[in-house]
Amino acid sequence: MNMNVLVINGPNLNLLGKREPDVYGATTLTELQEEMRLHAQAYNMNLEFFQSNHEGEIIDQIHQAMDHFQGLIINPGAFTHYSYAIRDAIASVKLPTVEVHISNIHAREEFRNVSVIAPIAIGQITGLGLYGYIASIHFFANFLKKHEK
Repeated sequence: MNMNVLVINGPNLNLLGKREPDVYGATTLTELQEEMRLHAQAYNMNLEFFQSNHEGEIIDQIHQAMDHFQGLIINPGAFTHYSYAIRDAIASVKLPTVEVHISNIHAREEFRNVSVIAPIAIGQITGLGLYGYIASIHFFANFLKKHEK
């Protein structure tokens, strides 16, 4: 089975490798995507990537994903903490969703401790650095195999 998973990165993640490298590391978004593709190939999984700093564009991508993907990996960035619109879009399309965060959002500033996305995601990976993205691929490979239609 060919598995198609959409990977969405929200605001400021286009600056990976430059933005606060002590928190987010020195790897760029392009390098991360290349690493993810390598891991996905082992499972015959196709990944499509999308990054935007704009809430509406992210919502549009989620809506368009409904009939084309079997899963969603999302790092909503700061939208994690307040975007009910992104939360509702994910809930509406009913795609199995894993929320990923590079830093441990529960160990940072208080305003970062709450995710409005987590209650509608099947899981949240936080604080494992970029490995959280890789872990989400391994998770989906197993999950999607068990839930083949």
